Amino acid sequence: MEHEITLVVNGVARRVSVPARRLLSDCLRHDLGLTGTHVGCEHGVCGCCTVLLDGQPVRSCLTFAVTVDGRELTTVEGLAGPDRLSPVQRAFAECHGLQCGFCTPGFLCTVTALLAENPAPTEEEVLEGVSGNLCRCTGYQNIVKAVHRAAELLAEES
Repeated sequence: MEHEITLVVNGVARRVSVPARRLLSDCLRHDLGLTGTHVGCEHGVCGCCTVLLDGQPVRSCLTFAVTVDGRELTTVEGLAGPDRLSPVQRAFAECHGLQCGFCTPGFLCTVTALLAENPAPTEEEVLEGVSGNLCRCTGYQNIVKAVHRAAELLAEES
């Protein structure tokens, strides 16, 4: 049985018909064509599938699409402005906070939420904030640098 749901994704209302057990990650990728949300472990452990639900990070591989009917989602595609990268994206690029890039969308969404809640985190707070996101390529040093750089860029914009 299909359920008609409406999602506000990256500022745009989208209607989609999904089975009750369709995961949000599959809805975003397959039904809406937003392939920036990556699926890694499919158990909520790696954080690659993290998106923002009403501004809070959630694992889209653990969330049924029907449970977010009428709510606002931001995926990695919605972080940037029309003509430039977000401060978090810029910082990750400047500080080499990514390597293969598979985990990057989840990190970008997680860090965006972290800095919205805590605009000047300590190194310990950064490590705690990104602890739910796994990267197999880096040693996390440049990711931590990128979070601090993003905080600087956001402060400059304010």
